[in-house]
Amino acid sequence: MLALSGLLSGNDPALAAEQRMFPLQCRLGNGPWTACAMEVEQIGLEWQLVIGGRRIRFRHDPRGPLRMQEPGRDWRSVDSRWEDSRDLCWDGVCARGDIPLD
Repeated sequence: MLALSGLLSGNDPALAAEQRMFPLQCRLGNGPWTACAMEVEQIGLEWQLVIGGRRIRFRHDPRGPLRMQEPGRDWRSVDSRWEDSRDLCWDGVCARGDIPLD
């Protein structure tokens, strides 16, 4: 997964809130790519995509499955996959750009 040039550390309490938001492009299903942001709580462990007014949350336990929660729905396990070597997708939700996951 992509990192932001070693800028971030998963447990750095000094990481300012404005440094936790990363501009990306996102796509829901087969819809168009639109501007979005990734808000990182813990690198590689907990983050959310903000697409318009919608927040899609993700949690990853390295010993277990990656889970996603869409607005109004329960948490569910999802698979992640790379498409076209630059788009990271989780069961129909895709993002592209400098994705800070590790």
